[in-house]
Amino acid sequence: MKNYCFWFCTGSQDLYGDECLRKVAEHSAKIVEGLNQSGNLPFPVVLKPTLISQASIRKTFNDANNDPECAGVITWMHTFSPAKMWILGLKEYNKPLCHLHTQFNEALPYDTIDMDFMNENQSAHGDREYGHIVSRMGIERKVIVGHWASEKVQKQLGSWMRTAIGLIESSHIRVCRFGDNMNNVAVTEGDKVEAQIKFGWEIDHYCVNDLVEYVNAVSDGDVAALVDEYYSKYKIIDEGRDLDEFRRHVAVQARQEIGIEKFLVDNDYQAVVTHFGMLGGLQQLPGLAIQRLMEKGYGFGAEGDWKVAAMVRLMKLMTADMKDAKGTSMMEDYTYHLVPGEEGILQAHMLEVCPSIADGEIGIKVCPLSMGNREDPARLVFTSKEGPAIACSLIDLGHRFRLLINAVDCKKVKKPMPKLPVGTAFWTPRPNLEVGATAWILAGGAHHTAFTYDLSVEQMADWAAAMGIESIVIDENTNIRDIKNELRWNEASF
Repeated sequence: MKNYCFWFCTGSQDLYGDECLRKVAEHSAKIVEGLNQSGNLPFPVVLKPTLISQASIRKTFNDANNDPECAGVITWMHTFSPAKMWILGLKEYNKPLCHLHTQFNEALPYDTIDMDFMNENQSAHGDREYGHIVSRMGIERKVIVGHWASEKVQKQLGSWMRTAIGLIESSHIRVCRFGDNMNNVAVTEGDKVEAQIKFGWEIDHYCVNDLVEYVNAVSDGDVAALVDEYYSKYKIIDEGRDLDEFRRHVAVQARQEIGIEKFLVDNDYQAVVTHFGMLGGLQQLPGLAIQRLMEKGYGFGAEGDWKVAAMVRLMKLMTADMKDAKGTSMMEDYTYHLVPGEEGILQAHMLEVCPSIADGEIGIKVCPLSMGNREDPARLVFTSKEGPAIACSLIDLGHRFRLLINAVDCKKVKKPMPKLPVGTAFWTPRPNLEVGATAWILAGGAHHTAFTYDLSVEQMADWAAAMGIESIVIDENTNIRDIKNELRWNEASF
């Protein structure tokens, strides 16, 4: 991650004289200082000079465009700021935009308020003038309303900052595909050209044996050192297998982890896709290796699913350095639990679930895998944390993309599953399994998802809106009649 920051731009005009502008600048400085000291923002805010002319606005926005560390601009109208001054700057601006609708003072100064105060503190109508022109120009932005010193407002601003990072970083995501999509599977397909136009993603393909050369070149010493790290960090669950044979299988994954990461670093990729049917000279389907790479921040998609790989990478970036983060992973809907009152979906994959979501002890198992026609792969096994989360599916409808965002509640299963050698999660979609699954299927959602505990429905819906794509939210407010109507309206709108 770069050392990103966000610019704070205050709008005003010179109608009220130098003294008024001095106070505007003073108030803006205090707001920025308060935001930066609040502890509620993941990135610093940088104060810019008060904007009072078309020329200064245009220059500031273009400077923001050209500054690689500026991830977005926060705008606020302290006084009235005639909106036609903002047109050229807004027209040329191409980064995330937030409209903070606030004012310096929290309460009316009943005993002292006069016309000077009224002229100086005009956010109530200055922001409406500015908001009108942004709407008329059709520019997507985040509007946050409330007093700047409010913890709620500060946390909303911090949440938007992470969405903005997702917008900025999207254009830097490069996905490396080893093998193609799984034959005859629909949801992992997609228009890679349109994805690059829409999201900035570069999705490339390599023969898996290009990777095999990297894997085979890893030194035995490096492999041994990484295996020692595995054995010190994870519980070894050999289940009666020969211990030397078990370690040899684990070493294959260590060699793959080192080789895959070196390939990704050397070729500047941040996400990777594998396919169990296209393994070339690999001894095992990468399992533990991919799990570890995801934990480091790489995106991953199975069976050629490059959309999920990019979305997982995006979510990893949006949640980077988040305090008390609970984890992000590629996930797959596997099987249902339909007992009344206990309904939920068991989530897993054949191997590749990120250990960042694990709750408690993580073990290593070596077990057969019917797919892939290779030797038994080593993998990390665990169960996930409890709590609210979201599962996202980006689908290609042929003429546009749609992002499904489902709020879910992760729970513990009632009993252990000792014969299931994978990382698992168990969740109930909101509002419940019946409505949630019905809405998901009606909207065309995939069985692979990008899953996280650490982002909200609002953040991902804001990301989709800023990207100019449709989003469908499935949460506690969802009902089937409304979702059907929304899908019809969106078909016309998009």
